[in-house]
Amino acid sequence: MKKRYKVMLIIALVSLFIGWVGFIHKGLAQEKVGSISGLSKKLSDIVASTPKCSAEVKKGCINPEAPRGYLDIPGAPKPSYLLAFLWALWVGWIFSTVGAFGGIMAGVGHITVFGLGDYAKSFKDTNKALNKFITDTIRVSNQFLVGLSAIISSISYAKSRQLCLPLGVALGVGSIVGATIIPWLTAGKITAKTYTGLFGLIVFVVAGFMYYGTTQRALEKRRKTQEAAKRFQEAARQGATKGEGVKLVCLRPTQCTISFYGVEFSFNLILGAFGGLVVAAISALIGVGGGFLLVPLMTDVMKLPMFIAAGTSAFAVLVSMVTSIFNYMVQGVIVWWPLIGTELVGIFVGSIIGPMTQKYIPDIWLKRLFVVLALYVGIKYTSEGFLGKSIIP
Repeated sequence: MKKRYKVMLIIALVSLFIGWVGFIHKGLAQEKVGSISGLSKKLSDIVASTPKCSAEVKKGCINPEAPRGYLDIPGAPKPSYLLAFLWALWVGWIFSTVGAFGGIMAGVGHITVFGLGDYAKSFKDTNKALNKFITDTIRVSNQFLVGLSAIISSISYAKSRQLCLPLGVALGVGSIVGATIIPWLTAGKITAKTYTGLFGLIVFVVAGFMYYGTTQRALEKRRKTQEAAKRFQEAARQGATKGEGVKLVCLRPTQCTISFYGVEFSFNLILGAFGGLVVAAISALIGVGGGFLLVPLMTDVMKLPMFIAAGTSAFAVLVSMVTSIFNYMVQGVIVWWPLIGTELVGIFVGSIIGPMTQKYIPDIWLKRLFVVLALYVGIKYTSEGFLGKSIIP
């Protein structure tokens, strides 16, 4: 019965999305053109200071007579709502499955798939303030999507007892500090090109780190996590996961011990808090959730199995996202709600599907999927940001 209800819920959400798209298209049937009224004061002032398009100026300019697009800016890209939904569904699935990479994939969508990165870069010589403003909106938009996925995933993993709450709280406490400092230091100061380069560089470094985690040498060092993962998958196949999962054995700041399907793991909560601070700072800088760093922190440094890391990462990311979004928006950063609203529906559906499929995918294949995606994204955006052109498609 429970599975039936979940399927019905997904169908209902898809129907809601179709109605949402119809509503949006009806409201946009008559395009807004002409003045820039209706924009926030900060954005309106920035747009007003941008050169107007003419026969001589065709790039890095604003055409007041063009249909409004992203952020209601005349002539800005207007992403397809269907594509936005499908991409967000993918983002929600991958984040809720591996507890990471959702923000990275959200960033790829906003930067490349929807063309917002190139649009921001077009103002690099004519209006750097607009370049930086759009870059900030991309960062926050990414985090909105990951935040919703983190809420849903945390609830799902808590129910299946795959969330280590003491570690999640430790990571969350550190995250609050990191996700507060960076927005106040960087809002309105990072250009689209710099952002793209940093985005790719950080992901590329993590790809190498994660690749090491899949090597035989690394796997030999984590026999306990392999045994726990094997027992969990066997219990999932037999439908015997109820009542099992993470169990607290010992709780001390320097040594917290848990049991997962009969296998014990110990870790340092103080290290977790410090790691949460560093990860949240990096995540707030490039506008992602941080799961792509939290997961290797837990699996490769703390030696926890992926099935615990995914759920615990989701909880820590939730704390970080709420903190970071709040601090950015207090400083005047905005998001485009028609796009975000559509994406959140896709995130909701993908985040429900993720935990339902994660238990059936081998632990090692989850990490290898992570490595391939991180390697591709890292190379693409590092070269694009620092060389001016991507060396891969």
